[in-house]
Amino acid sequence: MKYLALVYYDEKLMEHKSQQEWDALNRECIACVEDLSSSGHYITGSPLLPTSSATTVRVRDNRVTVTDGPFAETKEQLAGFYMLEARDLNEAIALAGKIPPARYGSVEVRPARELMDTDNEAGGNAG
Repeated sequence: MKYLALVYYDEKLMEHKSQQEWDALNRECIACVEDLSSSGHYITGSPLLPTSSATTVRVRDNRVTVTDGPFAETKEQLAGFYMLEARDLNEAIALAGKIPPARYGSVEVRPARELMDTDNEAGGNAG
């Protein structure tokens, strides 16, 4: 089953890291992806640029509105994601625990669902 691991941390705290600390964390993330790939658990993923580069799009009454920045102010910001293949939620949690930025924030683990032409359960509660 596929699980999305959403990586969150406080961007303000991360901005205070030295270049050496930041580079070391990124090397850890690269090594984590290599390990997850070699074990067959890694599907895809990507770090994200800071929320200052975000744009939020909404459609209401057939009108598109665009706002600079993220949708909501939060203590931790979405920093990236890993799409994982795992037997079950317990294995997905164990894999998410190996993601290095979890030390600085959190990793939200959510099962992914297949989008079908018909028979999708209302609200996306299939699983």
